[in-house]
Amino acid sequence: MLLALEIRDMLIIDRLDLRFQPGLNVLTGETGAGKSILLDALGFVLGWRGRADLVRAGAAQGEVVAEFALAPDHPAQAVLAEAGFEAGDALLLRRVNTGDGRKTAYVNDRRASGELLRALSETLVELHGQQDDRGLLNARGHRALLDAYGGHVRERDACRAAWRELRDARAAQETEAARLAELAAEEDFLRHAVAELDQLAPEPGEEAALDIRRRQMQAAERLRGDVARAQAALSDEGAERLMTDAARWLDGAAEGLDGALDRALEALSRAMDALGEAQQGIAACAEALDFPPGALEEVEERLFALRGLARKHGVLPDDLGAHAEALRARLAQLDDGARNIEALARATQAAQAAHDAAAARLGAARREAGARLDAAMAQELAPLKLERAAFQTRLVPADPGPDGAEAVQFEVATNPGAPAGALSKIASGGELSRFLLALKVCLVGASSGVTMIFDEIDRGVGGATADAVGRRLRALAGGAQVLVVTHSPQVAALGQHHFKVTKQVLDDTTFSRVAPLSADARVEEIARMLSGDTITDTARAAAQDLLRAGR
Repeated sequence: MLLALEIRDMLIIDRLDLRFQPGLNVLTGETGAGKSILLDALGFVLGWRGRADLVRAGAAQGEVVAEFALAPDHPAQAVLAEAGFEAGDALLLRRVNTGDGRKTAYVNDRRASGELLRALSETLVELHGQQDDRGLLNARGHRALLDAYGGHVRERDACRAAWRELRDARAAQETEAARLAELAAEEDFLRHAVAELDQLAPEPGEEAALDIRRRQMQAAERLRGDVARAQAALSDEGAERLMTDAARWLDGAAEGLDGALDRALEALSRAMDALGEAQQGIAACAEALDFPPGALEEVEERLFALRGLARKHGVLPDDLGAHAEALRARLAQLDDGARNIEALARATQAAQAAHDAAAARLGAARREAGARLDAAMAQELAPLKLERAAFQTRLVPADPGPDGAEAVQFEVATNPGAPAGALSKIASGGELSRFLLALKVCLVGASSGVTMIFDEIDRGVGGATADAVGRRLRALAGGAQVLVVTHSPQVAALGQHHFKVTKQVLDDTTFSRVAPLSADARVEEIARMLSGDTITDTARAAAQDLLRAGR
């Protein structure tokens, strides 16, 4: 609810402090007194885009402050929390406009953006008038209004949940299809690479072993000659024969030397044993160095093949085996991909069917609510002298989405047999005001916690019709705060709180003033509205009758 509006140096208002109450607040005054300036100022502090030249002539800056009372569950609380602002039971909006056009906004005394003001305004205020492009004339909001009227929360939430499931299923299918397409693009490479790796069959550590073997084989010729010469030097034609001869000679001499050669013979025996071991080692080495023809070429070919394949795949030679397993796994994914796609396609089809069913249930609920709204509007239009007009809630097929598969349009036909069309295009100014009021009365349940402002919505009507308009505004004010700018005495008499807007000229400067009216002042103001500049006793009596009837 709007509690207070303070205006400083805006247009022809130098200083104004207004306190508003629950129920029906009416603002009256002569044409040009400045009633629209109040709405301009309120729109300014709410971040609405409007006229730029708002600062009063001669002032350095203008300022508007609006104070709202918020219930704990008011939608503005969520907007504040999302923006990182502390929520509470009161909301203070302040916006400053300098003479050079710069605008600065504050929410609860913290700097804020115009976007935040506009987001808050959507939850705080509804402005209805003959240029109601922010409210009921905005066709984009008709579906939400119908859902609120019909109470389709469960059906709408189910449709949104089904849409999320469908969206996720489609995303999973598309992701898998893209992945398989990527794999399919490299299928030939994968199969060739795996076959090439399988044919080579690399082993961990094989590259190092082959490198050692290659170096050994490259040095084999030189090493084999040295080993052969050493083998010949130790053979029975060399050291072995000499040591054998020495042992034979010493054995013959030892018999006459009484053991003097025993130690020498033992050492010689050990030397011959060591010589035998040396001969065996040399023979084994010679055998190892005896490579068959073409063996070096084979080793080099294998080594170079390992290294070349490692470079080709960008891995180390010892990692070729693991790389082959990874490529085989990608091939397996490709081979299994068709089954995965089929499963995901079935899941998508099931999610599609679930969303179609949820959307159908929501659509059926909307059609039922639309019929009820049409009937309710018919009841409201007759007292507003629109009994020949027809209101229609039209459901138009739309691309399926989280909120179903249809758009909602409120249409009217002002005369029997005339084609129906959008409210803003079919109804005249006066008719449009009454259509909007009737629609708002029917949809009042969707506006809890919102201050509703009606700007001369009763223009062009009078008498019983004006009274019907006022009584509907009074009914709306039973569950919400309503502010009405009016020229109709019938509407003004039904107000629970009455403010008069006047214009004064002081020192050749025009100022707009707004003041709450006492009971006696209300009689005078309504009498002026009935009779004009000259207020008669008859007009005062008629005003008193209107006020009594409006109690």
